[in-house]
Amino acid sequence: MEKFYSWIRQSKIAGKLSKKDEINLALNSFSKKEWAVFVIFTTILLISTLLMLESINKSLLVSIPLRGGSTSIGVVGTPRFVNPVLANSPADLDMIALVYSGLMRKNPDGVLFPDLAEKYEMSKDALVYTFTLKDKIFFHDGKPVTADDVIFTINKAKDSVIKSPHGVHWEGVNAIKLDEKTIQFTLKQPYPSFLENATLGIIPESIWGDSPIELNNANISPVGSGPYMVENITKEPSGVINSYELVAFKKFILGEPYIKSLSVHFYSNEEDLISALENKEVDQVSSITPLNADILKERNYMVESSILPRVFGLFFNQNQNQLFTNKSITKAIDQAIDKNKIVREVLFGYGAAIDDPIPPNMIEYQKLSSKASTSRDGVLKSVETLLAKDGWSKGEDGFLQKTIVDKNKKKTTTKLEFSISTGNAAELVKTAEIIKQDLEKIGMKVDVKTFEVGNLNQSVIRPRKYDALLFGQIINYESDLFAFWHSSQRKDPGLNVAIYTNAKVDKILEDAFTTINKQERIRKYAQFEEEIRKDMPAVFLYSPNFIYVVPKNLKGFYINHIILPSDRFSNIYSWYTETQNVWKIFSK
Repeated sequence: MEKFYSWIRQSKIAGKLSKKDEINLALNSFSKKEWAVFVIFTTILLISTLLMLESINKSLLVSIPLRGGSTSIGVVGTPRFVNPVLANSPADLDMIALVYSGLMRKNPDGVLFPDLAEKYEMSKDALVYTFTLKDKIFFHDGKPVTADDVIFTINKAKDSVIKSPHGVHWEGVNAIKLDEKTIQFTLKQPYPSFLENATLGIIPESIWGDSPIELNNANISPVGSGPYMVENITKEPSGVINSYELVAFKKFILGEPYIKSLSVHFYSNEEDLISALENKEVDQVSSITPLNADILKERNYMVESSILPRVFGLFFNQNQNQLFTNKSITKAIDQAIDKNKIVREVLFGYGAAIDDPIPPNMIEYQKLSSKASTSRDGVLKSVETLLAKDGWSKGEDGFLQKTIVDKNKKKTTTKLEFSISTGNAAELVKTAEIIKQDLEKIGMKVDVKTFEVGNLNQSVIRPRKYDALLFGQIINYESDLFAFWHSSQRKDPGLNVAIYTNAKVDKILEDAFTTINKQERIRKYAQFEEEIRKDMPAVFLYSPNFIYVVPKNLKGFYINHIILPSDRFSNIYSWYTETQNVWKIFSK
């Protein structure tokens, strides 16, 4: 280096050199060690510059959905009526969610918003709803969706001959066409859930109008206005449908779906469904048992879940067993059952322990809250104290009994024993066994009786022949609480399986049924729960989760609020599997 500096000093006297010559002379003067240092620092500078540029570029990039790709869906069951008016099975309802659109649609949070409708207006007395259709709405065959199609669909749902599952929801509703784009519905009384009715898929009169609805080929070759349209159907030689191939409907009013194509495959049972998933015949499945969900999760499948509006509980029949008129006994049962153990061991965590008749995700004031932590030994000790104060003590057989002396000084001994009737589904049987074990720890003698589902309904539930019934309530709407708890529903075909009577509760449910103001309705349901807690006509155990296995590359999918399994498709037009990175300025 000294030579180099000496040369530089001399060059100043001789005159200035060009920049290129200076650089060459400087590099030529480097020793091997100096060259190594130079190369290292130059490399570090280059890499740092590239990393900095890459970081800047990444900060300016965003990932956006790209149209294309495909997905395959596995479903247990066989579609028969892919028709919104007649559909009742999970397979049919899944297909309807993909193929049809209604006046209204739910988002994944359960909030209703206009779909085929541009807007709706409600009269001050909540008896008249007026819907205005959007412009340029079409069925998959290219024909426009009109007010006539809406009226036709509603009238078919109301037709008593057809016996649509939706008939009860449209009973007493008069639908008239005001013009080509406007439909007016008039109700006999206010009905808070009316907008839920408006999610009913609209069917084209041009296809369904000339033949009996039950016999129309469109039941299996559906034409709707929803996000996907049927391209191909695969059938067995017997005519049973194996699968549907669907493609995105470009004119879907809420926007062309991102996923270009999807297939729906049907299986006879869950075992075949899981096998199809593992063999990559399908990449998403739903409505599987918690046990299978747990196994699949361990195998690194992506398992999503959301609480369903279902209430499983132990419903007491006071007419069959007078023990349940004693609130100390029903309270002891409630406290002695380890509900969290049921959620852990039966549901594998896919559910929530509950203490009330309203599902945790149904009404806004409901919150998933845990009780103050108390050891099981402490709980059982307090239960034993409660029963002892009520006069119960353990006999020689280890079970509780109570000696009662009547006015004639005659002694009678009553044993604390009862039976639990339930279905033969594995989850119910295991739940019943846990309940039996928990109650026997405190001295209650329990006999578990299991029945095939059809036999349970016909021979046990309908004639109300049970002490306690381990049973699940499906509560799709707030108004369904009326069917399960109003005294008018105590006898078959009513669903008040606790045979519960409370005039105050009847009045609360009647008022809530017709109260449009949301906050006022919530207050009424809070009063309803308070009354149920006082009377203890049942012990509420858990609400299960809806379980869904999805591919890891699926984006835009979420289920925060789900009532029916088919609700998972509410925003399927927003799902995507392919993405593209673009600068933020180009993402809008």
